[in-house]
Amino acid sequence: MSSADRPATRLATRLAFFVAGFGIACWAPLVPFAKARLGVDDGVLGLLLLSLGIGSVIAMLLTGVLSARYGSRPIIVASGFMLALVLPLLAIASSPMSLALALFAFGAALGSIDVAMNIHAVEVERAAGRPLMSGFHALFSIGGFAGSALMTMLLSMQLGALACTLICSVLMLLAMFATWPRLLRSVQVQEGPLFVLPHGSVLLLALLGAITFLVEGAMLDWGALLVIGAGLVTEAQGGAGYIVFSIAMTIGRLGGDAVVARIGDRTTLLWGSLIAIAGFVVLLTAPVAAVALGGFLLIGLGASNLVPVLFRRAARQTVMPTGLAVAAITTAGYAGVLIGPAGVGFVARLGGLPMAFWLLAGLMGLITLSARIVTAEQRQMSRVDA
Repeated sequence: MSSADRPATRLATRLAFFVAGFGIACWAPLVPFAKARLGVDDGVLGLLLLSLGIGSVIAMLLTGVLSARYGSRPIIVASGFMLALVLPLLAIASSPMSLALALFAFGAALGSIDVAMNIHAVEVERAAGRPLMSGFHALFSIGGFAGSALMTMLLSMQLGALACTLICSVLMLLAMFATWPRLLRSVQVQEGPLFVLPHGSVLLLALLGAITFLVEGAMLDWGALLVIGAGLVTEAQGGAGYIVFSIAMTIGRLGGDAVVARIGDRTTLLWGSLIAIAGFVVLLTAPVAAVALGGFLLIGLGASNLVPVLFRRAARQTVMPTGLAVAAITTAGYAGVLIGPAGVGFVARLGGLPMAFWLLAGLMGLITLSARIVTAEQRQMSRVDA
């Protein structure tokens, strides 16, 4: 594994994260165009979007199995190229069935690269002997900003959806061609069973991952409605909170590796979750918009490095193969993004949206309480487990 500790390998890992974030972000601005092209209502569109999630979850489960036996490199390469090649199909699908199939394939590529790049990342980090996961995840966020901004800009230039996706696909292909030769050629593969149900510490890590991703999804889907409903901002200004949250997440991850190297995984989970909880308190008690934005900022900063630490702990546990453990956390996290916001809506319908957000703060408290448990098993990387 000595070859893993090279600048070229770290660059390839960052590019893989960037491509994944860039790819999913390119699809978001295309949703209204797809709806208008097919002439479907919101209900049908929701079912079509579900096919993307189904493809992702199935691919995540399979990727964990395949990576445990064959390594992450071939999966990153195949799914990265697939992501770029399927994107234009989303712009030309002319029937609900064809769009559903394209979204399923697109989701499968996203799910595969998401799991495989995290498996690759923990191998690279292990070889480096220092925290790198936060920086890798920051590139996913940066890719998301770049993809959504570029696609929005191209669409505003009236180029047409297909032309816009082709331009973005070419950029993704170029990034993948740069990534391919720099990925690890020698990987640790797992002998033994190809499927193991999550258990032990992995089950707890998966639960904590689902909570963290749920918080991120709730901030995207419900954050604006919360501050608008409280009368703090107008509808036109509702998105400002999520912008602040996203910027805070990205900044937190860019500096996260240095922070984790200094204070350790346990302290990062402890104080990160406490800062996020404090952000919820500020947000839910804010008398004016400026204070509410401070709440979004604290939640973003606090949550920014929780997922990278959870993936690192998945690589350090010994109860399951690393690939299967990473896949379990990724799948649980994705389930949190897909199902969680609907759960927030259900709670909001029963007791109001503020109650739902107080519940999210309570769930974040489970990470605080679990910090010692999930970091107590092994001590392999100095100054990371403190």
